[in-house]
Amino acid sequence: MKRFLRRVSPKRAVVDFAQQWQQPTPHRWPILGVALAMTFALFMLFIPASQRIVPQRPEVIYISTFADDRSEAEIIASNCENQRFRNELEARLEERAELRRDIYKALGRATFIDVDEIEQAAADEQAAAEAEADALRAEAGFDESLASLSLEEYCARAAG
Repeated sequence: MKRFLRRVSPKRAVVDFAQQWQQPTPHRWPILGVALAMTFALFMLFIPASQRIVPQRPEVIYISTFADDRSEAEIIASNCENQRFRNELEARLEERAELRRDIYKALGRATFIDVDEIEQAAADEQAAAEAEADALRAEAGFDESLASLSLEEYCARAAG
């Protein structure tokens, strides 16, 4: 096999093709067309059948985890319970973040970094972001009456 491949040269193949193409053969173009058509047909055999047609739309089945006949009060009670859980989780995460900040402050002080200056810069950025958010809320006409209620006040108001 090595001997056979040793005699095959891409350069020689291109030169041979060019010489054959330059000869005045009366059937040169039909032969080229048939060769291209056969090559195209051969490649089309290798394309999977699923690529030849438009895929069918999937059948979607919606699964509802809630009862269809829930009342407004039940929905609000469920939302309030979920919000209590989220508030507890958020409080735990905030405690962890505060602990992490304290650890980084101690590390910064141990490595002679001015932690108070960095904390002041962060507080200034936070205040600027809150002022911008307040301005956007005022511009949009945001209603503060419901947003200012605590979770217990909102749930009691919705339930009763």
